[in-house]
Amino acid sequence: MPKILYILFLIHATAFSQNSKFVNVFIGTDGTGHTFPGPSMPFGLVQPGPDNKSYGWNHTSGYQYNDTFLLGFSQTRFSGTGINEMGDILLLPINPAMENHKNTYYKSTEIAEVGYYSLIKKDNIKVELTCSERVAFHRYTFPEQKAKVLVNLQHGLRFIFDENTATGLVLESEVNIENNHTISGYCSTQNWVKRKYFFTLTFDQPFFTSQLLDKKENEKAPKYILEFKLKTNKVLHVKIALSSVSVDGAKLNLQTEIPNWDFNEVLTKNKIAWDNYLNRIDVEAPLKQKEIFYTSLYHLFLQPSNIADVDGKYRGANNKIAIAPYKEYYSTLSIWDIYRGAFPLLQIIAPERINGIVNTLLLHHKAAGFLPIWTAWGQDNYCMIGNHAIPMILSAHQNGFEGFNKQEALAAMVETSTKSHINSNWELYSQYGYYPFDKIDNEAISRTLESGYDDWCVATMAKKLGNKAINDTFYKRANYFQNVFDKESTFFRGKDTHGNWRTPFNPLLATSPLNNPGDYTEANAWQYFWTPAQYDVNGLEKLLEGKENFTQKLNAFFTTDANNPNKFLGQEAMIGQYAHGNEPSHHIIYLYALTNEPKTGQKYIHKVINEFHNNTPNGMIGNDDCGQMSAWYILSTLGFYPINPANGEFILGSPQVQKASIHLSNGKTFNMEANNFSDKAIYNERRTWNKKLMQVPIITFQEIMEGGTLNFEMTEE
Repeated sequence: MPKILYILFLIHATAFSQNSKFVNVFIGTDGTGHTFPGPSMPFGLVQPGPDNKSYGWNHTSGYQYNDTFLLGFSQTRFSGTGINEMGDILLLPINPAMENHKNTYYKSTEIAEVGYYSLIKKDNIKVELTCSERVAFHRYTFPEQKAKVLVNLQHGLRFIFDENTATGLVLESEVNIENNHTISGYCSTQNWVKRKYFFTLTFDQPFFTSQLLDKKENEKAPKYILEFKLKTNKVLHVKIALSSVSVDGAKLNLQTEIPNWDFNEVLTKNKIAWDNYLNRIDVEAPLKQKEIFYTSLYHLFLQPSNIADVDGKYRGANNKIAIAPYKEYYSTLSIWDIYRGAFPLLQIIAPERINGIVNTLLLHHKAAGFLPIWTAWGQDNYCMIGNHAIPMILSAHQNGFEGFNKQEALAAMVETSTKSHINSNWELYSQYGYYPFDKIDNEAISRTLESGYDDWCVATMAKKLGNKAINDTFYKRANYFQNVFDKESTFFRGKDTHGNWRTPFNPLLATSPLNNPGDYTEANAWQYFWTPAQYDVNGLEKLLEGKENFTQKLNAFFTTDANNPNKFLGQEAMIGQYAHGNEPSHHIIYLYALTNEPKTGQKYIHKVINEFHNNTPNGMIGNDDCGQMSAWYILSTLGFYPINPANGEFILGSPQVQKASIHLSNGKTFNMEANNFSDKAIYNERRTWNKKLMQVPIITFQEIMEGGTLNFEMTEE
């Protein structure tokens, strides 16, 4: 179905269902979920919302549910990340008669829903927020006609622990008060990435004074107090448009998306856009479960963000301006996380976005010389390990997406895997057949194992495109995991350049860059043992000398208690050594489906769904990581999840709702039915696809997209 017809189909469907009403945007805002309650658009550039604090682990999105201190309302942020970034252009409306209450609000007045956020400050100002894709829209209702607004261009969300550290902020700025309605300019910032943002900020009423506040040491951007004499309705509107390209780009975004001052019209369009995405899946479930499910779907669609202007211009990784194919250039690509479940899920329910995402990966390669690792505002922060844009590209090719050049993609995958760059030393990797810990002082085993998966993906892409030489080279590299397997301990273990194991060795000890030396990434030896299973379950079974030993080790994994779990090292939401709070564990439950104990895995899926997810602010244990945690919940609720995210296969688990329907882009429907489903009937061993008995616990992407009915026969036994 052409894209325009699909959009019309979804708009029509909106008339019959508004799944946005089930979204609880406060889920994940308390604790380590690190989500935010402010409005956004699906894949949108801006996310206006409240900032309670500008730094620290708990406030990576600027917000924590139980914090009622208010710095103001900034226009950009990330959802569910472990590091702070963005927080551009902070605004704070102030009642001149009650300035001592300017930074507090009544928690009981806080309202948040899809496309809308509101609160009443203790100086009696009502704040309301909505947005289009690239423009934030604020509405302030003051108690009197006299009004002030703080415009803080020095503000940003910083990953620091010291409030007085004046780093990670603005390097330079150029700001222009164009007239008594409009301020525009740009800032260059350095935090997680070095980037530039351009903006135009305009009020619907004139300010009669603008006071430039004194700058603190090292501050490079202005802060203003603007004063207004409002009309008798005491309402002030402000629009803030952003661009990665230029002030003219920001103004074009503003004029194109919100040319007038009708707040309610923008809010209505926002909700319609969200329902067009949220209505792509319908589930039959109790209200609580619907709230968790549709909030997970909402969180999935928040990113990646299309940072191209409405005319398609974007600023690339080389700081040059270009025009993007499809007028789409995506950032907020948390690739180490989303390649696992979120990207395969997006291919099913948002296929119109996939070619744009893959082309973004290839454009980044052209500009930087290797595929992106983790991008913010189009710039790479090199966070985490591996080069997992590679499985994303293979996945799109495997599943039939044709909107990108396949030979160019293979060349990018090969260059990324052979030309050394940050976090990848291919000369060392090839010389030893692993990363030796005396040359790589941190995460040596995790880097070896994750590179092996990328190598398998390069080999498979080459095979599909008929390049035997590349296939042979990278298939050999994909087996390097065997070089770091310790038969005595039956774990993958740090090895030095002389072939000696790292000692002492504790497979329970989680390590990361926060507590080097260590050989694992936010995990321990137990959790990383299962990494090669993404592409070579048989290879793991051979190392353990058989399927029975494989199953026994899997059982031990889920029953061996952890010693002093540390949430900052990914040890959250634990079942034995399974850490649901971090991504390396996410596929492991589904390995049971490939053993003679599939119902053990089904038991644990049910446990994770019901004990580690809730419809409360603290209902997400572990960072959502740009939708990956949410994607696991969505897919597992539907009854399947990819062990290998790049081969087009989903492994069957156990559904968590009685019925679900996915409305596909081709006009067909994929249905899931769970017969005899109940709180106790959580197991299944008989499954049919279009009434035919399934002999293996696998359903493919292509089968899902053809439409039909997947039926599970549920039992309490």
